[in-house]
Amino acid sequence: MFITKKSLPRRTFLRGAGAVLALPLLDAMIPAATALAQTPARRVRRFGAVYSPNGMIMSHWTPEETGPGFGLPQILKPFEPFRSHLNVVTNLGNGPQRAGGHALAEPTFMTGVIHPKKTEGADIEAGVTIDQCLATEYSKGLTFPSLEVCAEDFTTAIGSCEIGFSCAYLNTISWRTPTHPLPMEIDPRLVFERIFGGTTGTPEQRAIRLRNRMSVLDGVTQQAKRLETALSSADRARMTDYLQNVRDIEQRLERTEKQNAASPALQSPAGVPDDYAEHVGLMFDLMVMAFQGDVTRVFAFMMGRELSGRIYPNLGVTEPHHAVSHHQNKPERIATYAKTNTYHAQLIAKYLAKLQATADGEGTLLDNSLTLWGSGLSNPNIHTYDPLPCVLLGGDSGHLKGDRHLVQAEGTPMGNLMLALARNGGVELDKYGDSTGAVSL
Repeated sequence: MFITKKSLPRRTFLRGAGAVLALPLLDAMIPAATALAQTPARRVRRFGAVYSPNGMIMSHWTPEETGPGFGLPQILKPFEPFRSHLNVVTNLGNGPQRAGGHALAEPTFMTGVIHPKKTEGADIEAGVTIDQCLATEYSKGLTFPSLEVCAEDFTTAIGSCEIGFSCAYLNTISWRTPTHPLPMEIDPRLVFERIFGGTTGTPEQRAIRLRNRMSVLDGVTQQAKRLETALSSADRARMTDYLQNVRDIEQRLERTEKQNAASPALQSPAGVPDDYAEHVGLMFDLMVMAFQGDVTRVFAFMMGRELSGRIYPNLGVTEPHHAVSHHQNKPERIATYAKTNTYHAQLIAKYLAKLQATADGEGTLLDNSLTLWGSGLSNPNIHTYDPLPCVLLGGDSGHLKGDRHLVQAEGTPMGNLMLALARNGGVELDKYGDSTGAVSL
């Protein structure tokens, strides 16, 4: 038998003036007669952390049953189509109620550290977050070890935000070291430029492309056409879909920038949509593209900031997010806030559908990724930290079974889950923050 198939490198790029496109995994990147596990198609590990602020209505979030087919309460109902990739982890916490309220929710959520340093100055200190822990293992040699994005920005706030805790604690969910929080990018255009503009070309070339509203595809079209002549029909279709998705995101950004330019009173960055769902959708779509092109394998996404003043008029919710979260145990206000929590789940479900629809080797991006979603507060009305809302979504490249409600002993530290995720991801640690052991996954 003669095998003549030649393979492309997995790290294949199309380059133009001020643009670079990393290609998705193609059949042509898989050498013939080679064990799949030894090729670029082996199951790559990817991780995303998604944060919703101000806690949840836990009675509408916590399943009553365990075992396969357990009932999904209102807030988790949008994940029904992804049940085989769903793990609900309950009874995790970050200590009893204490002074600090919202200021401690974000820095404790993924660090496993129950008591960040109490300071109003620049000397903030918490711990390494699980996204950064896994980035050191998953993203070696990639363009970006991780991406950090948000849909709400308060980074101009300085000084004390809550009872002796610096506002800086509320500006991010991602920490590279215990004293190095990472900034979150709110502008989808800048995220797009990082992914597809990369470091190619000069700053002047990239500026000219943006000023002339040239597509990142303009400079790579001929390269793409030449490459396609050597590809199978399946690979050509995959390339076409990928490039079309890039252009779709680009056009959405252009529409946003045009609308914002027509509203000079708008204070948001040029690429930030006024519509929250569009903003969140763009960020999630960019993360899918970053995974597909293997630009990064780790991201953190803060869908909102603690003390958020966002309103959701499309839901009929006209009070700010933070105000509604203090429901005063009134049934109608509880129902209103649960509706807001459910809306966040619906937006995440759209992201999961994109992952599920994107082929990746012998599976999909949903099969080959893991997304952590939750909040750093439990009952927002009284600022409790136990039990915390937490779900795991995705197949984790075959390392995680789904359709499970994993009930922990009451008061299990959140750090125990972080330790389990680190070990499950190949990072050998004895302890994670204030963990007392590891959750069984």
